[in-house]
Amino acid sequence: MELLRDPSNDRVVKTLKPPPHRPLSNQLMFPDKLKNKPDWRILLDHLSKEGRIAKDDLIKLVSECNKILKNEGNLIYLHDPLTVVGDIHGQYYDLVKMFDVGGNIETTKYLFLGDFVDRGSFSIEVIVLVYAIKINFPNTIFFLRGNHECRQLTSFFNFKDECLYKYDQETYDFLMDSFDLFPLACVVNNKFLAIHGGISPDLKTLEDIKKIDRYHEPPRSGLFCDILWSDPVDNDQGSLENGWRGNEVRGCSWFFGVDAVHRFLQRNNLISVIRAHEAQLEGYKMHRWKGSSDFPVVITIFSAPNYCDIYKNKGAVIKFENNTLNIQQFKDTPHPYLLPNFMDVFSWSIPFVTEKVTEMLYMLLKHEDQDQESEDEKINQQDIEKFKQITQSEKTKIFEKNKSLQKQLSKSGKEKLRSRLKFVATMMKMQKTLREENESIVLLKGACPDKRLPKGLLLQGKEAITDALQEFNYMKLADSINEKMPNIQIPQQSIQIKKPGQSSKKK
Repeated sequence: MELLRDPSNDRVVKTLKPPPHRPLSNQLMFPDKLKNKPDWRILLDHLSKEGRIAKDDLIKLVSECNKILKNEGNLIYLHDPLTVVGDIHGQYYDLVKMFDVGGNIETTKYLFLGDFVDRGSFSIEVIVLVYAIKINFPNTIFFLRGNHECRQLTSFFNFKDECLYKYDQETYDFLMDSFDLFPLACVVNNKFLAIHGGISPDLKTLEDIKKIDRYHEPPRSGLFCDILWSDPVDNDQGSLENGWRGNEVRGCSWFFGVDAVHRFLQRNNLISVIRAHEAQLEGYKMHRWKGSSDFPVVITIFSAPNYCDIYKNKGAVIKFENNTLNIQQFKDTPHPYLLPNFMDVFSWSIPFVTEKVTEMLYMLLKHEDQDQESEDEKINQQDIEKFKQITQSEKTKIFEKNKSLQKQLSKSGKEKLRSRLKFVATMMKMQKTLREENESIVLLKGACPDKRLPKGLLLQGKEAITDALQEFNYMKLADSINEKMPNIQIPQQSIQIKKPGQSSKKK
């Protein structure tokens, strides 16, 4: 593809090639030799260069993948060799690195545990690439649904904004309908249950998963909700009274303990639950609730290194081969910088312009205050004495009264000016902090419950903001409010699914 031209030859970083000038052509994306399948290699390279694809080609890509997804069951069965991948969260360049770590795309079987989108800025690119690979290798690439593959969270976080920025509302709606087709769980080697979140009090046997009507927006409670949202209890023994506790961190679903998971595994002749859903400092966590010598009953895997560009965690994948399980870790990959929330340069420059305007206003008011003081001094020391000499005693008395009134008015004016100066000076400090720490502020706002900074933080300056963005554990705690299910009501509207050998009907 033709790269963006640089007629002025004024690119600051000469070694960084400009992005493609136009979307990838239909002939390159769907070459005749591949018989209507997308060329995933060209797509991978094109998207890595910040290229786009046309909306019609995106719709065609998703439609072709939907034909495969809707014919897969709620519960799929896979055997090794297999690479299991956790959350991706729109980190496209880390996804490309993960394929290098996880194994050759053409010869390796992959299982993704969901959460492809949100938080990162390249969710569209992630979806385009994994859908293209799925179409080329439908029997070796598999997706499970995560809690972020839904209308509630994508509206609350940034995937919907990304769709509207890069395409439009129709594209967003089409992708949401596609997410409704994702399978929900997978049995690996007949011994491991792989799901996005965790188990449920309503999950007695694997047959319960098969009975779920998955072709719609996930509900806020029940089995469908729990396998996307539940978490293992966070203690070394997995102890939890009665095995279950309401999940106050998520705002829905449950925490499950060692007793609950042990009963489920024993009843279904399984040895462990593999899940994603939680950021981990090392990219994974072995929940060895039955003792350090026993096999972990729960394994958490997380594949988004340096999550949200601030966690500084590693990513990891699980590799099954010859009935053995290995963890492969990897670090984050540098990615192109985008302005926060897909802002354009004019919106981004507003804090800079505002600061300069505020500074100009401050200088004008300060100059006016100085002029007024100089004028008062001039009148007091020169004009008044001369005027006294040429005026009579009666006129002098009148002047003294006027002088007293003038001083009162002058004092009142000075107080008003000083009040304005104090206000503008405060605004200048806030604007300076906003300009210098704009990126950190945007990151911190994303970790706050209502996307607003704590009151008074801007006035505390750079150090207060920096202190709020340091350690992984602090960020995970600060970000925990964003792990809750948002209080957004989405209509539970099913979509039309045509199963093999059946007529179309409402699910």
